[in-house]
Amino acid sequence: MTGFGRGTAVNDATQVTVELSAVNRKQAEVVVSAPRDLAEVEPRIRQTILQEVSRGRVQVSIALTRAALAEAALRVDDVLALALEAEFRRVSALLGRDVLPQVADFMNVPGLLRGAEKSVEAESIWPAVEEALFLARAEFLKAREQEGAALAADLLGRLGLLAAELDLVRERAPGRAARQAELLQKRLTELACPVDLGDERLVKELAIFADRCDISEEMTRLEAHYMAFRNYLGGADAAGRALDFLCQEIHREWNTIGSKAADSDIAQSVVRAKTELEKIREQVQNLE
Repeated sequence: MTGFGRGTAVNDATQVTVELSAVNRKQAEVVVSAPRDLAEVEPRIRQTILQEVSRGRVQVSIALTRAALAEAALRVDDVLALALEAEFRRVSALLGRDVLPQVADFMNVPGLLRGAEKSVEAESIWPAVEEALFLARAEFLKAREQEGAALAADLLGRLGLLAAELDLVRERAPGRAARQAELLQKRLTELACPVDLGDERLVKELAIFADRCDISEEMTRLEAHYMAFRNYLGGADAAGRALDFLCQEIHREWNTIGSKAADSDIAQSVVRAKTELEKIREQVQNLE
């Protein structure tokens, strides 16, 4: 599931800002973007996120903002300054007169003057990072919870459509043997081979057909899968992977019904159910 959260905390003259953002992915992945000084605490950050996230790619961005006084120190790049001075001396020798560099000449050299980099002790700044991460995580999880509730409502609605298709199949299934008997009699009549409905051969053929096309077990398993699906959605634990597996099993049962049904109306229900199930599977991939 997607989500976003931001948290801020202050430690002495340094402000720590943590941002969490997630995109959909079947597996869990945490990517940390932080100043080099915080490299040693990155495993703690990943562990904190993975305690709450089992699916999705989570981007953790950490920024450190120092107070103005802390940034006041400047540093001149000695190598660049000496190289500029040497170039002016070379030009002076070439022209036969003194050509002296001005202050503006130095200032126009990129990277000659820059703020002095001050390192940060990871352990000393960690309490602020942890606090900002906690605040960001709370906002992040709230956003994911809201999205999860919307996804669950959508999935329950689509599951209701699957249940309705199963009800249609259940109503249609008992009359298949009788319809098959009529079809066989019609075909035999067209071939000028009329057969009495009490003929032993016809009765045997219909019995085999009825046994081969029995879908009562598949319908019972579908009912059980639907119930399990609802239970997982209503539970407190992460259910994405379990629902993904259930979708595979539901698809398997509908496939079997389609291959055994030998009925055009049931076949249409199978097509509609599998179409709706594909939409459910796409949504389940995004569910925690």
